[in-house]
Amino acid sequence: MQSLPDGFRWKNFPVVSLIRGAYGIIMDSQIVELPGWADSELYDIEAKADADTAGAWKKLTYKERWKLQEPMLQSLLADRCKLKAHRETRKMPVYDLVIAKGGLKMKEAAANEVDAETMNSGGTMIAQALSTDSLVNGFSGMVGRMIVDKTGLAGKKFDFELKWTPDDRRAADNAADAGPSFFTALEEQLGLKLVPSKGPVEVIVIDHIEKPSAN
Repeated sequence: MQSLPDGFRWKNFPVVSLIRGAYGIIMDSQIVELPGWADSELYDIEAKADADTAGAWKKLTYKERWKLQEPMLQSLLADRCKLKAHRETRKMPVYDLVIAKGGLKMKEAAANEVDAETMNSGGTMIAQALSTDSLVNGFSGMVGRMIVDKTGLAGKKFDFELKWTPDDRRAADNAADAGPSFFTALEEQLGLKLVPSKGPVEVIVIDHIEKPSAN
């Protein structure tokens, strides 16, 4: 995945990845009626904007730029894949994010801090000035369910370091040597807990889609 000054270039990606980006979707379970080929067949995807649009992007943050790119990606999918889709809200399994009984363990960020985060597949996340709203979006894909923020911490930002052992490594390691699971680390290190629940989740229903033709 490569971000370009005037667009982006993705190699060996399924169309479902483009749909997620175009509609702000976090998990594949939020895309309904998707044909199998859209998740299994791989494509090279390159998109470019005109010079004026690319110039305006230079003044934006990554998140601001991506928000403007979403409708452009929707147009790309409509043009190349004849995609027609609509949004619905369905009741699905979710996790409620709450403050654990032991209390919150994250440090509140200074007012002038700039938000930033790094995460690696080995199970380490270092965050600076991150809101719980950003946390639920980042963590939902990891736990396989949408997360609903019920901490009451909206508007506040925090600094923290979270370390856990991914499930595939925990299965390979001896139980005695394995580090904490993501759920355990979240509670012990940040003072947050994920509670299973059910709630409304926005989904994208695919009404029509075709395989893209070659250039």
